[in-house]
Amino acid sequence: MSYFATMTVYHFHAKEKHMAKRKTNRPLVLIALILSMFMAAIEGTIVATAMPNIVADLGGFSLYSWVFSSFLLMQAITTMIYGKLADLYGRKPVFIIGVIIFLIGTVLCGFAASMGWLVIFRLIQGIGAGAIQPIVTTIVGDMYSVKERAKVQGYLASVWGISSVIGPLLGGFIVQFIDWAWIFWMNIPLGIFGLIGVAKYFHEDISTAKKHIDYIGSSLFLVAISALIIIFVQAGTAWAWLSIENIGFILIFLSCMTIFIWHERKATSPMIPLFLWKDRLIVIANICALSSGMIILGLSSFLPTYVQGVMGETAIVAGFALSTMSIGWPISSTIAGHLVIRIGFRTTAICGGTFLLIGTFLFSLLDPSKGPIYAAVSSFVVGCGMGLSSTTFIVSIQNHVDWNLRGVATSLHMFMRIIGSAVGASFLGGLLNQQMQQYYQKQNVELDVASTDMLLDESTRQTLSQTELHTLQDGLTFALHHVYIGLFIIGIFTFIMCLFYPKIQLEKAGD
Repeated sequence: MSYFATMTVYHFHAKEKHMAKRKTNRPLVLIALILSMFMAAIEGTIVATAMPNIVADLGGFSLYSWVFSSFLLMQAITTMIYGKLADLYGRKPVFIIGVIIFLIGTVLCGFAASMGWLVIFRLIQGIGAGAIQPIVTTIVGDMYSVKERAKVQGYLASVWGISSVIGPLLGGFIVQFIDWAWIFWMNIPLGIFGLIGVAKYFHEDISTAKKHIDYIGSSLFLVAISALIIIFVQAGTAWAWLSIENIGFILIFLSCMTIFIWHERKATSPMIPLFLWKDRLIVIANICALSSGMIILGLSSFLPTYVQGVMGETAIVAGFALSTMSIGWPISSTIAGHLVIRIGFRTTAICGGTFLLIGTFLFSLLDPSKGPIYAAVSSFVVGCGMGLSSTTFIVSIQNHVDWNLRGVATSLHMFMRIIGSAVGASFLGGLLNQQMQQYYQKQNVELDVASTDMLLDESTRQTLSQTELHTLQDGLTFALHHVYIGLFIIGIFTFIMCLFYPKIQLEKAGD
């Protein structure tokens, strides 16, 4: 090697080492992370508000659910892959790549000329979104000590609460006075600020050792989880549970997941280290994430329908009843940051499980006479349970594992919540349809599940006779009561799992 080449390599490594030793500007990086988290969080609520206008403009109502499902699908698949890459190559490059992909998808969504193209562009968005939440949470875990970490995770939880309240209002304003494309394009400056803040002010020391990527494991995982999400989205709605299509995807999931587990056992650098599933703390935290994801999805999907269709209230009142959960969540997340220091992780997790138990029990008693205020209070209690438990689980997991496992362990926990939401959508939606159809058959009336649309359309509802109106409302009440009993059972299960959460030390050597 020439002298010039040798000196060039030397200066490159010296500069790289100097960059690694530069101190991270924590306040500026935290602001950048919060902006990035807000960008990803508001996307779900703001798109839901604008969808009627998008359908009116683009058509393709049959693809309505896939606008959301495609985003969820890619987010669920890529979350685990990004987590592993962040442990191998560092948080910064993975975060930057994820945000750039998300912004590309965001720009394209605004230019979508048909519903089909919008679904494809939402897939691209989802690929990027899979990096944002887990890597943001992991960076926070790297920058702060465990005592600081709990408080900062509360700030991040507040972002989701604020976005849930602001999103529908902002989405309504944009589609009414500007154009629906701007619900996507408004995220561009947020993403750019987030990119600049992390790229310039966050510094980390990455090992230069040779990295091994588990391409086979990642591919098997991608196919298996894709099949699983498609089953949750299509089964019970577009497909019968015992249809050829559904059975085919079930077989694909089972075969790929079996091969994936076999492969991970002998892989040099497995995508998901299977020994994580032997750790009691991580297993219980992930099971609780799965069950709490089902609870959140159950409330988000069906509470507005209950308030509008059964109680006869407006969409604004229904939104208020649900938004109280988004208020309770960040408040309790912030409180959890102080509680884990004072009473420990296990006791704080049990407090969260208790609130989830009480909240789901209150919903099991919900009836039209109790009104939207009762529903709002119950929603707030569930939100408190989510804030206390989710913050406790994330912080305890990050405190429990080493740096080189923190990304994949954090991503695995968030992945379990996403899967819980998908399971909840399928299971609770199927239960709702089954119970409603059963009620109409017992009443011997010529109504079906699709007739519920008339309850939710105010102009159509006014054309119904009193008999038809009461029959539809009673059928929806009967079906949703069983859904809320199902949520209560899930709440009991989550509480019991929290009781088995192990006691761990607050501080960890080398944290």
